[in-house]
Amino acid sequence: MNIYSQLIRSFLFILLPLCTMSQDRPFEAEIRAFEKADSVSPPPQHAIVFTGSSSIRAWDNLQNYFPTKTVLQRGFGGSELSQVLLYADRIIVPYHPKQVVLYAGENDIASGKLSGQQTFARLVALFQHVRQKLPGVLFTFISIKSSPSRRQFFPENDIANRLIKQYLAKHKNTQFVDIRPVMLGKNGQPIPALFKPDSLHMLPAGYERWTRVIQPYLK
Repeated sequence: MNIYSQLIRSFLFILLPLCTMSQDRPFEAEIRAFEKADSVSPPPQHAIVFTGSSSIRAWDNLQNYFPTKTVLQRGFGGSELSQVLLYADRIIVPYHPKQVVLYAGENDIASGKLSGQQTFARLVALFQHVRQKLPGVLFTFISIKSSPSRRQFFPENDIANRLIKQYLAKHKNTQFVDIRPVMLGKNGQPIPALFKPDSLHMLPAGYERWTRVIQPYLK
């Protein structure tokens, strides 16, 4: 059994209790809201699905940032990679997207319970699930950003980013988009003006920089 298989088996053992719960799932209300909206106004098939944590959820007017693309925003709460996997069959797979753009992992590490290595294992589990259900989809991971309020986690963020980049490079139809350089100043530190007062969530100026970096990767 290789290291990836061992990591995934360990992760799935942790995730199993979550998957067997029928009540009180984290962010269930937000997922149901997506499903209700879809029933009222069916979303386009074969769009580019953006999903993940609050950096995606709070990306207001996402379509306006990518006017020449058909995008669908399915970010929710302050989700972790395990929760994106939990709901993947409801917020990714049904849309038959041509591309999945994911931002998640920052909250996994910031919980203080997971290392960069463990966060990487969660990404592998999610990627393999999506690849099994959607074999031809382009899978794009946005690197874990350096949020000023979470400086103590930067070393683990770097480990996760490095492992994820190396892993995806070994698979077809994958992309690792490193948005960190455009968010750092000449001193190598996060630019405060890109963030809201909580020093975690981004202002439009931050999303504008993301857009410039992500745009060339969109299918």
